[in-house]
Amino acid sequence: MQFEEGHIYHIYNQGNNRQKIFFERENYLFFLKKMGEHLLPHCNILAWCLMPNHFHWMVEVTKRDIVVAHGVSQSNLASGNHPAKSLEKLRSINDSIGILLRSYTRAINKAHKKSGSLFRPKTKAECLTCIDGITPAFFNTKYGTIINIKDPEKEYLQQCFNYIHENPVKAGMVKNATEWEFSSCLDYYGKRNGKLINRERAKKILSTHRMT
Repeated sequence: MQFEEGHIYHIYNQGNNRQKIFFERENYLFFLKKMGEHLLPHCNILAWCLMPNHFHWMVEVTKRDIVVAHGVSQSNLASGNHPAKSLEKLRSINDSIGILLRSYTRAINKAHKKSGSLFRPKTKAECLTCIDGITPAFFNTKYGTIINIKDPEKEYLQQCFNYIHENPVKAGMVKNATEWEFSSCLDYYGKRNGKLINRERAKKILSTHRMT
């Protein structure tokens, strides 16, 4: 996945062989916690939805790379000086997404006494503001639909935003998008004050692209 700062992306993945990735409510909540830890340092989250066997994120990348502590200084370890000084390195958003998914997979495998990969090997990312790079179709399962946009420059951001929130309805999970607990739809309708999404930034972006 190639990310550029200042651009908006639709990021998604699903269970390996279309298997479930969320088995109980606590799994969804744990995944959301990991999103806060690993996505927010890199981006503004504009919309999200977690489904039983896949997830969708709509994000604006603000920092492609972040500086993180990495291990401890070998010289400090050898000399016995404490506290040991942490080393620093750059971590890309690709790295952080990989860490998020691997960490979640380990937790699920441990809880369910399983092994192996939980997600498909490659997480997909479509740039919604790089018009030349848009492929207006998502993976097609019973939980998703194919989107065909005639005028992507004017419509694609809003269509993706709506698509993410309407996913549980299209899948027959609920009748109204606000009935699904595990999406940002509840936050936009004022029924929950979630901390993951950046409402003000989303409002400005939607307004800028005439998506009200």
